[in-house]
Amino acid sequence: MRYLVTGAAGQLGAAFSRRLGTRGDDLVALTRRELDLTDSAAVVAAVVAARPDTILNCAAYNAVDQAEDDASGALAVNAFAVHDLARAAAGVGATLVHYSTDFVFDGMATSPYREDDPTNPRSVYGQSKLVGEWLALEAPRSYVLRVESLFGGPATRSSIDRIIATLRSGEPTRVFIDRVVSPSYVEDVIDATLALLSLDAPGGIYHCVNSGSTTWHGLAEVIARLLGTQGALEAVRMDDVPMRAPRPRYCALSNARLGALGVEMPGWQDALARHIRSRD
Repeated sequence: MRYLVTGAAGQLGAAFSRRLGTRGDDLVALTRRELDLTDSAAVVAAVVAARPDTILNCAAYNAVDQAEDDASGALAVNAFAVHDLARAAAGVGATLVHYSTDFVFDGMATSPYREDDPTNPRSVYGQSKLVGEWLALEAPRSYVLRVESLFGGPATRSSIDRIIATLRSGEPTRVFIDRVVSPSYVEDVIDATLALLSLDAPGGIYHCVNSGSTTWHGLAEVIARLLGTQGALEAVRMDDVPMRAPRPRYCALSNARLGALGVEMPGWQDALARHIRSRD
C-alpha cells in the first residue's frame, strides 16, 4: 500500500506520517511548504508523481476566527483543494480519505449527532469544511471522517494540550462549562482510518471521535485528576467570551456507523490517560 499524506507537518498529518513510517509503509508525506494545496496544477502533479493507493488529506485551514474575514482562504484549502485531490484521486485510481469537523453542525442538538443528521454550519470555517465534504465525496472511492477537539501526536498545539500545560504550571485554567464535545485522540483516529481501509468499508461519511462526551470543564477535571493535581479551574460560559466566529454549543458525535462495522472507538477518558502517559 502506497500512501500520500498532505498536511504532513500538522497534528494529524505528522502523527500519520510517523505511524506509517514506523510500519515501513510506502509513504510520500508532503508539508504545506512542499505542496501548496491552493495550486491546482501542483496538487494534480503531486498525486500523479506519487501514484498512491490512498490519499490521506490531513491539511486544513483551521483558524476558525480568522476565517470570518478570510472566506476565500478557508475555501481555497478546505474546499477547492479537496476538489483537486478528488479529481486527482480519480485519475490514478486512489482512495481519498478526507477529515472534516463537528463545525458542520449548528450545535442545537440534545443528543449525539449521527452522520445523516442535517448540517447547518454557523461559521465560515464550518461552511468551508462542509463544501469540502461534498467535493471529497465526488471521488469514486472516498471517506469523510469527522473529528473534533483533536489532540495527541508529535504536535502539542491542541486545546487539550494547552489545558494540560496550564494545569501542570499551576496557573488558572479557563474552561467552558456549556460546550459539549467528543474529543478525538489522533492515535485512535489513525487506528479507525486504517481499519476502514483494511475492511474495504463502504465509502461515505463517518464520525471518528472517542466514545462519550463531556463539557470542556468536565474534561479538564479528568485531566487534573490524571495529573494528580487539584488545578485551578475557572468555569466560563461561551456567551462570556468574545469570539469572532460562533462555535456549536453541543457537538457530541455518535460513532454508531463505525461501530456497526466492528470499529470501536475507545472512551475519551481512556484516550486522555494514554495521551498523558505518552507525554511523561
